[in-house]
Amino acid sequence: MDINYELYKVFYYVAKTLSFSEASRQLFISQSAVSQSVKVLEKKLCQPLFVRSTKRVQLTPAGEILFKHMEPAMNLIRQGENQLLEANTLGGGQLRIGASDTICRYYLVSYLKEFHRKYPKIHIKVTNQTSIACAGLLDSGQVDCCVTNYPNSGLSNTHMIQRIREFHDVFVAGEEYAYLKGRKLCLKELQALPILMLDRKSATTEYLHSLFQRHQLELAPEIELGSNDVLMDLARIGLGIGFVPDYCIPEPDSGLFVLDLEEPVPARCLAVAYHGNLPVSQAARRFMEMLLEERR
Repeated sequence: MDINYELYKVFYYVAKTLSFSEASRQLFISQSAVSQSVKVLEKKLCQPLFVRSTKRVQLTPAGEILFKHMEPAMNLIRQGENQLLEANTLGGGQLRIGASDTICRYYLVSYLKEFHRKYPKIHIKVTNQTSIACAGLLDSGQVDCCVTNYPNSGLSNTHMIQRIREFHDVFVAGEEYAYLKGRKLCLKELQALPILMLDRKSATTEYLHSLFQRHQLELAPEIELGSNDVLMDLARIGLGIGFVPDYCIPEPDSGLFVLDLEEPVPARCLAVAYHGNLPVSQAARRFMEMLLEERR
């Protein structure tokens, strides 16, 4: 079907903002031109894309399907434009990274500092999501690469994955559980204690559930959180036993101690991933090279 790209572009901005007036402002065209473009597109596609009312604009089911496909396409076009503007140099452009709060705070900060020092004209945008959600950002073209805990169920065979470094997950507790110091605990004993963990959409929580399942144990967390920092704070004040990657435990930390387990917890790793079917910017390639230099 031969439809002018500009019609799709107008549709995308209206769908993204759910406002004809805001779309006209961002596109620098009149609101009537926006409205007319949408009507032309709806006529060509033979179905309505928006439900219009005096108070708000909503996508129809057909509009939602079209927007779902338009968003990664628009991100891909922007990515191509950025690469052309870079002109194969590192003197400008943008670096878009996806990573969890924990990985950003306890691992990426020093690399971001070094990258900015070397390439100050490159704009850095970091999107904080869980490691699983970051895989979705890769699919939609919203980030150039993501730094993730691995294994990660969100990553697929379309994603290129390179391991950076190993780490271990540990159970930590505060002085309320001082009686556990020096003891070797089995997972069945831990099962009876209040467990603090990240919410179910995180790779760390998926890993913990799989660890218990491998030992035919069910895990029912006492509290689920969105931040490892808050999780450790609650462990310090005695609300339960936290499960965290060892790289995010401050050293020294007098308020927490690591529990000794009978069953070994297999190592995981930090990895950097990018989409194998999408172009990767020069800035993203250089940043990933910096991360992978740690292995050498």
